[in-house]
Amino acid sequence: MLHLRLMLPAGRTEGVVEFLREHVGVAHLAVLPGCAVKPAGDLVLADIARESADEIVQVLRERDIDRVGAISLDSIDTSVSTLVERAEENAPGDGADAVIWEQVVRTSYDESALSATYFAFLTIATLLAACAIVLDSAVLIVGAMVLGPEFGAIAAVAVGIAHRRPKVLRRAVVALLSGFGVAIVLTTVLALLARGVGWIDTSLTTADRPQTGFIIAPDKWSLTVAFIAGIAGVLSLTAARSGALVGVFISVTTVPAAANVALALALTDPGQVREALVQLGVNIAAILVAGIATMLVQRALWRRVPHAAPRPAVRR
Repeated sequence: MLHLRLMLPAGRTEGVVEFLREHVGVAHLAVLPGCAVKPAGDLVLADIARESADEIVQVLRERDIDRVGAISLDSIDTSVSTLVERAEENAPGDGADAVIWEQVVRTSYDESALSATYFAFLTIATLLAACAIVLDSAVLIVGAMVLGPEFGAIAAVAVGIAHRRPKVLRRAVVALLSGFGVAIVLTTVLALLARGVGWIDTSLTTADRPQTGFIIAPDKWSLTVAFIAGIAGVLSLTAARSGALVGVFISVTTVPAAANVALALALTDPGQVREALVQLGVNIAAILVAGIATMLVQRALWRRVPHAAPRPAVRR
């Protein structure tokens, strides 16, 4: 179940309340007249089934409630009520499969923010991956892959393309390019320092790396794994199951490939730079294609689920 909170002008309240009262996915409904201060108006509270949330939000947005007031959704961990059980049973579809697209868009937009924390985590993950390559340590590679925050930006690019949200797309592309750019530059600088003091040398690029050599070996399996990971990542994002994202992070070698680019630049090995860039590009492209395709399929399937009620004539 989800908790819906609306702040809206008093003149809009009657029509919205009538719509919510008749919707089979609404379990509880309360109206607090005149309680809203900014914006001034009424406060409407409702508990709704997750599978009805996208339809309800879409109808409210069509009637400009988001422009003249505010629409908020919060998850309810536990709700003990016969009305809740009835709403979940009567709402078309299944709550586990339901997608709240507006929530996905907002989450993706937030995840692609150009913050100091984003740059820090991506740079630290790239540095850790560089150490893993030097030491040929699969354990450190996994740690770097889990630490990297880049999937949020990649997913936001897919959301921006699939849902035609240019603002989200621009922000995500900038975050992706600038994030990897900064991480690679800083890692290259530190690798040059390590080379200067004799910690690493050009023999690293030709050394046998049984644990980490796959980073610069893009092939059909790299594409396959990245594509499957992209599907899993989007499903976990749309289903709000963040725990599954850990497996996605471990599956795709974006951060290790960026680290290998930095090391190869510091050790002046253009061949490895090219191979690592190809690996990075293959992974990101496969995730994007899989993510866009998954979202389009989800949207098409969910549209086939019948609406819980006819489109209401919500008063403007």
